[in-house]
Amino acid sequence: MNALEHQLGYPFGDALPALGDALDVAPGVKWVRMRLPFALDHINLWLLRDRLESPDGPVEGWAIVDCGIGDDTTRAAWEQVFADHLDGLPVLRVIVTHMHPDHIGLADWLTTRWSVIGRDCPLWISATDWNAARIACRSTTGVGGDEAAAHFARHGVTDADALQKIRRRSNYYASMVPSVPQRYHRLLDGETLRVGDHGWRCHVGYGHAPEHIALHCEALGVLISGDMVLPRISTNVSVLDFEPEADPLRLYLESIERMRALPPDTLVLPAHGRPFTGLHTRVDQLRDHHAERFADVLAACAAAPKTATELLPVLFKRPLDLHQTTFALGEAIAHLHALWFDGRLVRQVDRASGVYRFAVAG
Repeated sequence: MNALEHQLGYPFGDALPALGDALDVAPGVKWVRMRLPFALDHINLWLLRDRLESPDGPVEGWAIVDCGIGDDTTRAAWEQVFADHLDGLPVLRVIVTHMHPDHIGLADWLTTRWSVIGRDCPLWISATDWNAARIACRSTTGVGGDEAAAHFARHGVTDADALQKIRRRSNYYASMVPSVPQRYHRLLDGETLRVGDHGWRCHVGYGHAPEHIALHCEALGVLISGDMVLPRISTNVSVLDFEPEADPLRLYLESIERMRALPPDTLVLPAHGRPFTGLHTRVDQLRDHHAERFADVLAACAAAPKTATELLPVLFKRPLDLHQTTFALGEAIAHLHALWFDGRLVRQVDRASGVYRFAVAG
């Protein structure tokens, strides 16, 4: 546990649900944990006790929040959860916080798996993220393919082998999200979604995903934060090839600032890491973290104009594999863009190569 983690509370200590198992974290709320094939090797998923009205009367069951990636290991783990932890009740709906593969990967399988004649198991998600996922599973976005390689080259990647590997990752998203449900129910910021006995208010977040929805239950004092607030690591906020002049870090920081409206003793259920208390403290930590990174970027660019690639060792002190490098580079660009749009940096273009460098303004 690092020094910042010591400032947070962990009501369940070191307890973690095993693959295919579930732990109770609040009345009617269960914690499920699935594996991921990355350095960030897990995702937390949630089961909420649910009830839906039907012509024959109320149907008791469960809602799933987030899905895991579309692979056989995760499907098998879900089947174990279904056998052991649903009390013989069905899954009535699937709620997805956002369109990233570890969150929506198995949504189509789950909604199909639990739909029966006369009662569909629908997907609930924001409209923007449903559409983004539909597009992404048909073509590459962000971290693979020709456009991604060109985007990274403009920001200083010159290694021919790395660029070729990025070009070859044209099915990166689809390999984990083979399909997306054809229909959905829309989640909107500020609306309250009734799940069983409790209302869950939708809180929109920008910067990490197009229209991320976190869910807060006032009665339980619980926030399902998705990826917007994590206890141990900072959320990845990247500039990607399909929106090359975006300013996502400003949007992200504004989004987590709005979470201060929630009670400070809220139990936060994050997508990665352990459930924790200390939401306001964590927002402070994340803002301080990015303020420090902004200072590092400004100091480096004051010494000489820098590409995003040249800033990687400034922002990331550990060795990075190619998968981590693509996310790190997107985040480096996000820091540069926040300072550029704020007027503290200027962007210079090498006319011969088309490479962008950033220098301190004026």
